[in-house]
Amino acid sequence: MRILITAPYHEEGRQLLAERIGEVVYKPWKDLGRAYNENELLSLLHDTSAEALITEHDHVTAKVIEANPQLQFIGVCRGTPSNVSLETAKKMGIAVFHTPARNAQAVAELFLATVIDLLRNTYTAVEWLKSEAWTEDAHTSYLQFKGNELAGKTIGMVGFGAVGQRIASMVENFPCAIKFYDPYLENYDPKYTKSSLEDVFESCDVVSIHLPVNASTIGMINENLISKMRRDAVFVNTARASVVNRDDLLYALENKLIRGAILDVFDHEPPDEKDYKLINLPNVLATPHIAGATHEVEDHHVAIMNGKVLSWFTQEKVN
Repeated sequence: MRILITAPYHEEGRQLLAERIGEVVYKPWKDLGRAYNENELLSLLHDTSAEALITEHDHVTAKVIEANPQLQFIGVCRGTPSNVSLETAKKMGIAVFHTPARNAQAVAELFLATVIDLLRNTYTAVEWLKSEAWTEDAHTSYLQFKGNELAGKTIGMVGFGAVGQRIASMVENFPCAIKFYDPYLENYDPKYTKSSLEDVFESCDVVSIHLPVNASTIGMINENLISKMRRDAVFVNTARASVVNRDDLLYALENKLIRGAILDVFDHEPPDEKDYKLINLPNVLATPHIAGATHEVEDHHVAIMNGKVLSWFTQEKVN
């Protein structure tokens, strides 16, 4: 089998696939500087005569899949295979694998860093210090930027998959109480409290969004829920912007109905004028969609993908 890999994939991972399955052709999208579009991917698959594809962000459209019925599997090095026409792959009997949890540690670490920074007024204090505003009074900063500890807070997760559970495992020892809303999760550690969506917003000091984008989640987090939050509560979204009504969040923040927000995702990337209104609010700590951006994430997705592909290949040989 010849496997075309366009995702970032370290040499050790490629070598393992070559030893166990067959030839590997490596054409990472990073060399191009952007994801391969439909026509470019069609050309690559044709020129390499690939029988399998491991991708990351490339446009694996219905046209690409239909033109390549020889594909035995499509691997997607992402938390969700949203760039692949899953319906077409299923119709053509092509297996699709993806890598949930590849960035769980990275997102969890940024959650910790930014929530603590916001609670401790770190960035405001840093800007004040850089502005040379410190007077002769040694206690000015101590009084002006006194913040709060994360310990003792109740953290609420909307969606309790790999990322939410990784965050929970890290913050529980601060200690923090954990509540979550996830109607699809039946088996979970009883030390965490499964709750209603309304209760998470009403009772938690930090509400963190971990939802996928689908027809039922777009705009799901709106004024009705945000208005239930405590005035000293913090809203966190490192998932997808479209699951939150931007106008409702902006209103709550502008009117200081909640303490603040940590945002890593925006309705438009790069941001539009209204996104920048959010970003520039003094009670918002915004980062440019980097929650999952670590070098280690690529190592994680290689390990997860190789595990799935090799397991599938073993089963195929048996059958």
